[in-house]
Amino acid sequence: MDILDFDVVVIGAGIAGATAAAHCAATGRVALMEAEETAGYHSTGRSAAIWIQNYGPPDVRRLSAASRAFFAAPPAGFAEAPLFAQRPVVTIAPAEQAAEMQAMLDAGEGLEPIAVAEVAAMGPPLKAGYAVSAAIERDAFDIDVAALHAGFLKAARAAGGVLALRARAGRIWHEKGLWHATANDGTVYRAPVLVNAAGAWGDEVAALAGIAPIGLQPKRRTALIIDPGQHDCSGWPLVGDAAHSWYVRPEARRKLMVSPADETDMPPHDVQPDEIDIAIAIDRMQQALDIPVHRVEHRWAGLRSFTPDRSLAIGFDARASAAGAPGFLWMIGQGGYGIQTSPAAGRLVAGLVAGAVAEDLRPVVPLVDPNRFRAAA
Repeated sequence: MDILDFDVVVIGAGIAGATAAAHCAATGRVALMEAEETAGYHSTGRSAAIWIQNYGPPDVRRLSAASRAFFAAPPAGFAEAPLFAQRPVVTIAPAEQAAEMQAMLDAGEGLEPIAVAEVAAMGPPLKAGYAVSAAIERDAFDIDVAALHAGFLKAARAAGGVLALRARAGRIWHEKGLWHATANDGTVYRAPVLVNAAGAWGDEVAALAGIAPIGLQPKRRTALIIDPGQHDCSGWPLVGDAAHSWYVRPEARRKLMVSPADETDMPPHDVQPDEIDIAIAIDRMQQALDIPVHRVEHRWAGLRSFTPDRSLAIGFDARASAAGAPGFLWMIGQGGYGIQTSPAAGRLVAGLVAGAVAEDLRPVVPLVDPNRFRAAA
């Protein structure tokens, strides 16, 4: 049995684990344990992300704002091409969604009302009479998820980090000041800090470590690709309704991604799309947009995992520390926000490990403290 020593062991090599490893590797030796054959196989590898400031609860919005500069100007050599491409986000509302639209405008930052006719002028073929109001967030952009994820993994390895694929943690325990995680090949990875970045499997990893779960709930999100026919959608904004029941966005140049914005409770597993959700997505889109759908070219689903209050959980488990097993750090509950918050979230994890959180991230710490669920219980 090989025993390998590190300063930090991270479980899960999706976007959460990759950014945690990249930032922690700047000051210590890091191991990144991934159960699958490829990093980011589940949620990260199935994400089509866009940075939207007006998306998510307060902690998410703060982390998104703190991440923006990274996307605009990543470190030299991080990626071979720009990480983002500008794409406005347009919200439209039929009469029955007037309250949701007003609530968005009241709470939004950089969100402005526009005439419905302006939406049609941007290209989307709106059906007459569907929408009575519209709003736009101009400062939004597509994120190259693959390049971002690969960049964090590359940064971790360049700093001496180790990526262990097909290394599912089967046993986790704390002994003599160190966390130990045994991979399925028998190798033991140990360090004083264990970062639980296991995504939908976050509570399961905690259970292996003897840590009480926080109530993580994975939810299925479905997407499909269609050909919009005569419409050149490449320059369209992302368009969705105020009730967040569907949205469309250009994908792969002249193709269109459609989603019913579903959130169906699921156990953690290799999730697949359901045909009823595909049909719902098409129906909801066609109520608003005059786009015939002759064939679905591609369909997939991913798991977006939420904590009970839908805010992120990033921080050390106080109960484990009090029981003599310090160093268990939660990095889960990214929901649908993991990509756009990843640069700042990784900085936050590294700051917590070092005991020196950056000043701009200190207001986020109490908002994402995982121990809030213990207090509620």
